[in-house]
Amino acid sequence: MYEILQKIIKHPQKVQVDEIALILSKEEINVKLFALADEIRQRYLGKTVYIRGIIEFSNYCKNSCLYCGIRAQNKDISRYRMSVEQIIERARLVSQMGIKTVVLQSGEDTHYSDKIIAQIIEKIKEFKVAITLSIGERDFNEYKLWKEAGADRYLMRHETADEELYSKLHPNDSFRTRVEHLKKLRELGYEVGVGSMVGLPGQDDLSLAKDISFVRDFDADMVGIGPFIPHPSTPLRDAQPGTLTKTLKMIALTRLFLPDTNIPATTALGTIHPLGRQLALKCGANVIMPNFTPAPYRSLYTLYPNKICIFESDTACGECTKELIRSAGYTASDDFGYRRKFYERVTCRF
Repeated sequence: MYEILQKIIKHPQKVQVDEIALILSKEEINVKLFALADEIRQRYLGKTVYIRGIIEFSNYCKNSCLYCGIRAQNKDISRYRMSVEQIIERARLVSQMGIKTVVLQSGEDTHYSDKIIAQIIEKIKEFKVAITLSIGERDFNEYKLWKEAGADRYLMRHETADEELYSKLHPNDSFRTRVEHLKKLRELGYEVGVGSMVGLPGQDDLSLAKDISFVRDFDADMVGIGPFIPHPSTPLRDAQPGTLTKTLKMIALTRLFLPDTNIPATTALGTIHPLGRQLALKCGANVIMPNFTPAPYRSLYTLYPNKICIFESDTACGECTKELIRSAGYTASDDFGYRRKFYERVTCRF
């Protein structure tokens, strides 16, 4: 196992999927793996943590993903859409709090046309912030329009790189289609984010290893990794959730393979463990995305149940996140948070 870790550090492209799966399967490697991931993160990116303010502006979605609480078939949810004016004013608030990235997230909701999204982007760019879109698969021409309007990044989680499992979880969609969209986004000049869930039904260590291999080969600019949390209004309601330790191992391995990429400490981790996000920072994560969705909407964006920070003041997450970062021994950055890409690997202690 230690030979595999050395191989990841020195020759990441030569590491095989079964070798990654072996690391994932062995608990005795965890302490070394987590320490090494933190060391590499600090050597490349220091101890600063980027903050990105997220606005979940619509919980309508046309898709039927088996794990998702806002899937089209969920009749137990109250749907909402924020107005253009509400979205822009909320982004203004994020910028006034000194946060340099606004993340616009929604289900796949075509109510917001290409021109409406472009208008929102253009207005928010006046606040001198970076903009990340996370609104699912859209037409390639729409991606182009939004890039020209000023969007900087696009986050489109792949959820699982196991093609068979992907097909089971995503009716009428395919992993290959998702990859085609990700490649087009990169071609258009976006920073491209991907991401996966850990602990999905039918997912084993080999499946998870495929996720690591995929993000390595794609050279993702951002990789969001969180535990699967079953939602009571989905077909997977009775499945077992993902675990903290396995999710942290996925974060740590991603950091070893992509030492300069941006990796968030996800809200889902904070949901399954009170110190989940702090632990993620110590295992290689370097981004936190506080929730700035305004009341009464923030409690309705229920991708999974029992989500943290939905009943506090809808502006409290900014300062709370900065304190969380300090408590973990890191420093909140006031930077835009673009990927600081390195073309040579630094030497690290092993």
